[in-house]
Amino acid sequence: MAFDAYDDYEQGELVQKWLRQNGLSIVVGIAIGLVAIFGWQQWRSHQAANQAAAADLYQQLQTALASGKQTQADQLIDQLQKDYGKSSYAVFAVSEQAQRDVQSKQLDKALASLAWAEGHAQNPALKSLTQLRIAQVQLAAGKTNDALATLDRMQAKGYEALAQELRGDALVKLGRTDDARKAYQAAMAVLGDDAPQRGALQVKLDDLAVAGKQGA
Repeated sequence: MAFDAYDDYEQGELVQKWLRQNGLSIVVGIAIGLVAIFGWQQWRSHQAANQAAAADLYQQLQTALASGKQTQADQLIDQLQKDYGKSSYAVFAVSEQAQRDVQSKQLDKALASLAWAEGHAQNPALKSLTQLRIAQVQLAAGKTNDALATLDRMQAKGYEALAQELRGDALVKLGRTDDARKAYQAAMAVLGDDAPQRGALQVKLDDLAVAGKQGA
Protein backbone atom coordinates (compact mmCIF):
# COMPACT_ATOMS: atom_id res chain seq x y z
CA MET A 1 0.00 0.00 0.00
CA ALA A 2 3.01 2.29 0.42
CA PHE A 3 3.20 2.82 -3.34
CA ASP A 4 -0.28 4.36 -3.27
CA ALA A 5 1.20 7.28 -1.36
CA TYR A 6 3.52 8.30 -4.24
CA ASP A 7 2.17 10.88 -6.61
CA ASP A 8 2.93 10.74 -10.33
CA TYR A 9 6.03 12.93 -9.95
CA GLU A 10 7.53 10.79 -7.20
CA GLN A 11 6.86 7.59 -9.11
CA GLY A 12 8.45 9.13 -12.20
CA GLU A 13 11.54 10.04 -10.20
CA LEU A 14 11.80 6.48 -8.90
CA VAL A 15 11.56 5.11 -12.42
CA GLN A 16 14.25 7.51 -13.65
CA LYS A 17 16.53 6.61 -10.75
CA TRP A 18 16.04 2.89 -11.35
CA LEU A 19 16.82 3.31 -15.02
CA ARG A 20 20.00 5.27 -14.25
CA GLN A 21 21.13 2.51 -11.91
CA ASN A 22 20.17 -0.40 -14.15
CA GLY A 23 20.02 1.04 -17.64
CA LEU A 24 23.39 -0.30 -18.74
CA SER A 25 22.45 -3.78 -17.59
CA ILE A 26 19.19 -3.58 -19.52
CA VAL A 27 20.93 -2.44 -22.69
CA VAL A 28 23.57 -5.16 -22.37
CA GLY A 29 20.89 -7.76 -21.74
CA ILE A 30 18.93 -6.70 -24.80
CA ALA A 31 22.10 -6.69 -26.90
CA ILE A 32 23.07 -10.17 -25.73
CA GLY A 33 19.54 -11.37 -26.44
CA LEU A 34 19.62 -9.95 -29.96
CA VAL A 35 23.06 -11.46 -30.63
CA ALA A 36 21.83 -14.84 -29.37
CA ILE A 37 18.75 -14.71 -31.60
CA PHE A 38 20.79 -13.61 -34.61
CA GLY A 39 23.45 -16.22 -33.90
CA TRP A 40 20.82 -18.97 -33.60
CA GLN A 41 19.27 -17.94 -36.89
CA GLN A 42 22.68 -17.87 -38.56
CA TRP A 43 23.51 -21.30 -37.15
CA ARG A 44 20.21 -22.72 -38.39
CA SER A 45 20.80 -21.23 -41.80
CA HIS A 46 24.33 -22.66 -41.89
CA GLN A 47 23.07 -26.10 -40.84
CA ALA A 48 20.38 -26.06 -43.53
CA ALA A 49 22.93 -25.05 -46.18
CA ASN A 50 25.28 -27.84 -45.03
CA GLN A 51 22.51 -30.41 -45.18
CA ALA A 52 21.53 -29.29 -48.67
CA ALA A 53 25.14 -29.47 -49.88
CA ALA A 54 25.61 -32.92 -48.32
CA ALA A 55 22.37 -34.14 -49.89
CA ASP A 56 23.54 -32.91 -53.28
CA LEU A 57 26.86 -34.74 -52.95
CA TYR A 58 25.05 -37.89 -51.86
CA GLN A 59 22.83 -37.70 -54.93
CA GLN A 60 25.91 -37.25 -57.12
CA LEU A 61 27.38 -40.33 -55.43
CA GLN A 62 24.32 -42.43 -56.26
CA THR A 63 24.51 -41.26 -59.88
CA ALA A 64 28.22 -42.11 -60.08
CA LEU A 65 27.63 -45.58 -58.65
CA ALA A 66 24.74 -46.22 -61.00
CA SER A 67 27.03 -45.27 -63.89
CA GLY A 68 29.84 -47.50 -62.66
CA LYS A 69 32.16 -44.54 -62.03
CA GLN A 70 33.89 -45.93 -58.95
CA THR A 71 36.75 -43.42 -58.90
CA GLN A 72 34.34 -40.52 -58.89
CA ALA A 73 32.26 -42.28 -56.24
CA ASP A 74 35.31 -42.70 -54.01
CA GLN A 75 36.12 -39.00 -54.36
CA LEU A 76 32.57 -38.03 -53.42
CA ILE A 77 32.67 -40.29 -50.35
CA ASP A 78 35.97 -38.71 -49.29
CA GLN A 79 34.46 -35.24 -49.70
CA LEU A 80 31.42 -36.16 -47.64
CA GLN A 81 33.66 -37.51 -44.88
CA LYS A 82 35.98 -34.49 -44.85
CA ASP A 83 33.50 -31.65 -45.31
CA TYR A 84 30.22 -33.06 -43.96
CA GLY A 85 31.31 -35.68 -41.44
CA LYS A 86 28.47 -34.84 -39.04
CA SER A 87 25.84 -35.25 -41.74
CA SER A 88 23.73 -38.40 -41.92
CA TYR A 89 24.46 -38.42 -45.65
CA ALA A 90 28.14 -39.06 -44.94
CA VAL A 91 27.20 -41.95 -42.65
CA PHE A 92 24.87 -43.37 -45.33
CA ALA A 93 27.60 -43.11 -47.97
CA VAL A 94 30.27 -44.79 -45.86
CA SER A 95 27.87 -47.52 -44.70
CA GLU A 96 26.93 -48.28 -48.29
CA GLN A 97 30.63 -48.46 -49.18
CA ALA A 98 31.04 -50.98 -46.36
CA GLN A 99 28.24 -53.05 -47.85
CA ARG A 100 30.04 -53.11 -51.19
CA ASP A 101 33.23 -54.12 -49.37
CA VAL A 102 31.37 -57.04 -47.79
CA GLN A 103 30.12 -58.15 -51.18
CA SER A 104 33.71 -58.17 -52.45
CA LYS A 105 34.84 -60.14 -49.35
CA GLN A 106 36.88 -57.23 -47.92
CA LEU A 107 35.53 -57.59 -44.40
CA ASP A 108 38.31 -55.72 -42.57
CA LYS A 109 37.88 -52.76 -44.90
CA ALA A 110 34.13 -52.88 -44.31
CA LEU A 111 34.64 -52.88 -40.55
CA ALA A 112 36.94 -49.84 -40.79
CA SER A 113 34.28 -47.96 -42.76
CA LEU A 114 31.54 -48.93 -40.32
CA ALA A 115 33.67 -47.89 -37.35
CA TRP A 116 33.92 -44.42 -38.91
CA ALA A 117 30.16 -44.39 -39.51
CA GLU A 118 29.44 -45.39 -35.91
CA GLY A 119 31.70 -42.64 -34.58
CA HIS A 120 30.04 -39.96 -36.72
CA ALA A 121 26.38 -41.00 -36.51
CA GLN A 122 24.53 -38.28 -34.59
CA ASN A 123 21.09 -39.89 -34.59
CA PRO A 124 20.70 -42.68 -31.97
CA ALA A 125 18.67 -44.89 -34.31
CA LEU A 126 21.23 -44.49 -37.10
CA LYS A 127 24.05 -45.26 -34.66
CA SER A 128 22.26 -48.44 -33.56
CA LEU A 129 21.70 -49.50 -37.16
CA THR A 130 25.41 -48.99 -37.83
CA GLN A 131 26.30 -51.06 -34.78
CA LEU A 132 23.99 -53.82 -35.97
CA ARG A 133 25.80 -53.84 -39.32
CA ILE A 134 29.17 -53.94 -37.55
CA ALA A 135 28.06 -56.97 -35.54
CA GLN A 136 26.86 -58.71 -38.71
CA VAL A 137 30.23 -58.20 -40.41
CA GLN A 138 32.13 -59.22 -37.27
CA LEU A 139 30.14 -62.43 -37.11
CA ALA A 140 30.80 -63.10 -40.79
CA ALA A 141 34.52 -62.52 -40.15
CA GLY A 142 34.53 -65.06 -37.32
CA LYS A 143 34.89 -62.36 -34.65
CA THR A 144 32.03 -63.74 -32.60
CA ASN A 145 32.91 -62.24 -29.22
CA ASP A 146 33.45 -58.85 -30.86
CA ALA A 147 29.98 -59.13 -32.40
CA LEU A 148 28.44 -59.78 -28.99
CA ALA A 149 30.31 -56.80 -27.51
CA THR A 150 29.01 -54.59 -30.31
CA LEU A 151 25.43 -55.75 -29.70
CA ASP A 152 25.86 -55.02 -25.99
CA ARG A 153 26.44 -51.32 -26.68
CA MET A 154 23.36 -50.88 -28.86
CA GLN A 155 20.86 -48.58 -27.15
CA ALA A 156 18.05 -47.69 -29.57
CA LYS A 157 15.15 -50.13 -29.41
CA GLY A 158 14.11 -49.96 -33.06
CA TYR A 159 16.27 -52.94 -34.05
CA GLU A 160 15.79 -55.08 -30.96
CA ALA A 161 14.41 -58.11 -32.80
CA LEU A 162 17.25 -58.11 -35.33
CA ALA A 163 19.81 -57.60 -32.57
CA GLN A 164 18.46 -60.48 -30.49
CA GLU A 165 18.38 -62.79 -33.50
CA LEU A 166 21.96 -61.90 -34.36
CA ARG A 167 22.92 -62.42 -30.72
CA GLY A 168 21.37 -65.89 -30.93
CA ASP A 169 23.37 -66.65 -34.08
CA ALA A 170 26.58 -65.62 -32.33
CA LEU A 171 25.79 -67.69 -29.26
CA VAL A 172 25.09 -70.74 -31.43
CA LYS A 173 28.58 -70.37 -32.92
CA LEU A 174 30.00 -70.31 -29.40
CA GLY A 175 28.08 -73.46 -28.49
CA ARG A 176 25.95 -71.63 -25.90
CA THR A 177 22.65 -73.16 -27.02
CA ASP A 178 20.62 -72.27 -23.92
CA ASP A 179 21.61 -68.61 -24.18
CA ALA A 180 20.97 -68.69 -27.93
CA ARG A 181 17.47 -70.06 -27.33
CA LYS A 182 16.74 -67.21 -24.91
CA ALA A 183 17.95 -64.67 -27.46
CA TYR A 184 15.76 -66.13 -30.22
CA GLN A 185 12.79 -66.20 -27.86
CA ALA A 186 13.45 -62.56 -26.94
CA ALA A 187 13.43 -61.70 -30.64
CA MET A 188 10.15 -63.57 -31.06
CA ALA A 189 8.60 -61.65 -28.17
CA VAL A 190 9.35 -58.33 -29.84
CA LEU A 191 7.95 -59.30 -33.24
CA GLY A 192 4.28 -59.05 -34.10
CA ASP A 193 2.29 -62.22 -34.80
CA ASP A 194 2.30 -61.54 -38.54
CA ALA A 195 5.97 -60.50 -38.81
CA PRO A 196 7.65 -62.35 -41.71
CA GLN A 197 10.79 -62.96 -39.64
CA ARG A 198 8.94 -65.25 -37.24
CA GLY A 199 9.20 -68.19 -39.63
CA ALA A 200 12.99 -68.03 -39.84
CA LEU A 201 13.28 -67.58 -36.08
CA GLN A 202 11.05 -70.58 -35.46
CA VAL A 203 13.27 -72.69 -37.71
CA LYS A 204 16.31 -71.66 -35.66
CA LEU A 205 14.51 -72.54 -32.42
CA ASP A 206 13.46 -75.89 -33.85
CA ASP A 207 17.05 -76.60 -34.92
CA LEU A 208 18.22 -75.92 -31.38
CA ALA A 209 15.56 -78.28 -30.02
CA VAL A 210 16.67 -81.04 -32.42
CA ALA A 211 20.32 -80.48 -31.55
CA GLY A 212 19.44 -80.66 -27.86
CA LYS A 213 17.68 -84.00 -28.29
CA GLN A 214 20.57 -85.42 -30.29
CA GLY A 215 23.04 -84.32 -27.65
CA ALA A 216 20.98 -85.73 -24.82
